[in-house]
Amino acid sequence: MKRLGFVGIIIENREMCSGVVNDVLSRFSSLILARTGLPNAKGDTSIITLVIDATTDELGNLTGKLGNIPGISVKSGLAKK
Repeated sequence: MKRLGFVGIIIENREMCSGVVNDVLSRFSSLILARTGLPNAKGDTSIITLVIDATTDELGNLTGKLGNIPGISVKSGLAKK
């Protein structure tokens, strides 16, 4: 069952990682309802927040792919219902 949720992504080296992150997000675009980004939040660190509509398996697949990218930190959550 799909539920609303969020994904928070911190990119520590924007120049090195942003292309890979965008490729992953493009592959999962059907899950993404909204995307907000703050490039250069502090120095070379950027932040992306996503609002998603996904199953737990879909969310796990997305966050797993993002979390395997060096220099990326990911946190997520889904509504209970």
